[in-house]
Amino acid sequence: MRAMNTKLKTFALLLTVMMSAALTGCTTAVNGVNDAAEADDNTASPAEPVSMQQQREADSGKVELTVWGAAEDEELLQQILEEFQETYKDQADFTITFSPQSESECKDALMSDLEGGADVFAFADDQLNTLVAAGALEAIENAEAVRAANLEGAVEAASVGGTLYAWPLTADNGYFLYYNTQYISPEDARTLDGILEAAAANDKKMVMDWSSGWYTYAFFGNTGLTVGLNDDGITNYCTWNGAGSQADGIDVARAMLDIAAHPGFLNGDDGAFLSGVQNGTAVAGISGVWNAVAIQSAWGSHYAAAKLPTYTCDGKQIQMASFSGYKLIGVNAYSPHYAWSCLLAEWISNEANQQRRFEMRGQGPSNINAAGSAAVQNSPAITALIAQSEYSCLQRIGGNYWDPVTEFGLKLAAGNPDGENLQELLDTMVEGVTAP
Repeated sequence: MRAMNTKLKTFALLLTVMMSAALTGCTTAVNGVNDAAEADDNTASPAEPVSMQQQREADSGKVELTVWGAAEDEELLQQILEEFQETYKDQADFTITFSPQSESECKDALMSDLEGGADVFAFADDQLNTLVAAGALEAIENAEAVRAANLEGAVEAASVGGTLYAWPLTADNGYFLYYNTQYISPEDARTLDGILEAAAANDKKMVMDWSSGWYTYAFFGNTGLTVGLNDDGITNYCTWNGAGSQADGIDVARAMLDIAAHPGFLNGDDGAFLSGVQNGTAVAGISGVWNAVAIQSAWGSHYAAAKLPTYTCDGKQIQMASFSGYKLIGVNAYSPHYAWSCLLAEWISNEANQQRRFEMRGQGPSNINAAGSAAVQNSPAITALIAQSEYSCLQRIGGNYWDPVTEFGLKLAAGNPDGENLQELLDTMVEGVTAP
């Protein structure tokens, strides 16, 4: 229970009682004895729930709020916050402070000091379960309206057990293929073999990050091999060292070694890919919408994007998979101005501001109307992400997934320099991923 929010509810209820007493005047005094008798008999009806509107009306003094968001979103969020304050300036005395906080690390920052954390914060959807379990988020009051306004996948990502706990903000936290049509044709872009051959023929590189399990999942996701979160919400299951319906784990490992050895391939993180795009050494790579503006600026009319390609595994072409993700807006359950924080979360994530987010930051809206706009539909990056969504799944992974998969990916990217047994490498990775 939020101590300060409860006080606001109590204050609002007392205010209602006082107003009622003023209106009924002498009648209340005459009936006082009967009222007391009813109270003694425990027959008084329970107090009506206090609405968010009533809470905001009761909290009409100085309202200080802290908002966390990505550093790159500062200009966007400052505009949004200024307009919120202007719209509601007659209802409270606002001081709203923006503080940069990585969305991917929001959970850790919040859990270190929940009561002292931001009132409103942006975060990646894979942190939702932990935040709900810790009591950092409460169920949204106007859930049906939020569900109706947003894409089904985004609503699912913002829910636990069918209950909505956050406001969907973007539907673009995934990855796909960028390529330069000066060197890579649309036909080349259909297969990883085609991309690598075209890149190598021009003494260029295709870049992918094998230091991150987020991207390495691409090779395993459509093989029939599985990984995911157990019912305890903490530990993982993983069959990547076994047999899949389309390929076995060892087949995937061999395929990755072949890719790593190709002269057209370069293992590199997002920064390395973007640097390669800008200095002309990278002509294709796997990344997300956050790099769309910079890549389009560098490649100009040769800029293109598509779903991930297929890759050769055990003599077959297997479609590369991806983790899909969404960015959400949460409200700290311990916010002393909870009702105002909820209204601000709604404001940040509404249709108009999601459209503005797309225009300023190139981020794909979760709002149905904003996502259906002509500008969004004509974006190569968003179109590619939508095409890839058929081969993606929500990232629901426990913390033990990341380090073992990173170690595995880096060893294969380096060509397995120590000549370790591939099955043993797979077994070691799975053992780490599934550790309690």
